[in-house]
Amino acid sequence: MPEHTTAKASARQVLASELARLREEAGHSLGDLADLTTFDRSYLHKLETGAKLGSTQVMAALDGVYGTDRHLQLLWELAKDDAFRDRYKRFMEREREATVRYSYSPATIPGLLQTESYARELLTSARPTDEQDVEEQVAARLGRQHLLHEGPSPLPFRALIDESVLRRPTSDPTTWREQLEALLTATERAHITLQVVPLSVGLHCLVGTSLTLLWLPDGTTVAYIESGYAGELTEDVTEVERLRLAYDHLRDHALSPTQSVAFVRDLVKDVPDA
Repeated sequence: MPEHTTAKASARQVLASELARLREEAGHSLGDLADLTTFDRSYLHKLETGAKLGSTQVMAALDGVYGTDRHLQLLWELAKDDAFRDRYKRFMEREREATVRYSYSPATIPGLLQTESYARELLTSARPTDEQDVEEQVAARLGRQHLLHEGPSPLPFRALIDESVLRRPTSDPTTWREQLEALLTATERAHITLQVVPLSVGLHCLVGTSLTLLWLPDGTTVAYIESGYAGELTEDVTEVERLRLAYDHLRDHALSPTQSVAFVRDLVKDVPDA
């Protein structure tokens, strides 16, 4: 187990320390480890310093080398939260507690419904020069999707998606087709509801604002809003109620779940062959 850690140490720091400790105890050099795992020596060094988070694949390989079962993979699951900016931390804590989730997405496919290829292209557009950072962000984003699939009662999720999102394809037709088909597959699950907000709705109070509403076990609701590159979690009762009413108003003008599925199916037919 990790040694010499404090309550203030982040999960990412704990993981980095544990990687260094295990290698030292095993008597391996970084070169040895590179040969055993096929991962680059400099990359492995960055994992041990905490400069890079890594991925579940590299942690599985290292667990195999050290004979630590899934120890490093489980530590990575805890540390991956550090791949997100600090402003998301409180939201992610609430996200894990939530019993119901509603969202409105005006610009991109909701993160919980993104495919790996879609997420990679989206994140690459924001970080075109740092491939490894992109891969860490992709892994962290996909890792959150377990919220929709784990346990006997998966998280009920209603996603309102602006039509403009579905009219903005990725550069690769195959990636876009896979993403649209993934949305259709998601709607086959009873706890996931998709509704398209058509452009014909016109201007509304959530234009340009991404909104997530989370219902918590104690019956309270919190809201997370994003506009551009700024995000804010609000737990103020009055403000949350205002956002809930705005969401309900927008949902009233959205296509029905059945109409929305038909809309996405038509879009799939229009995707050109790769």
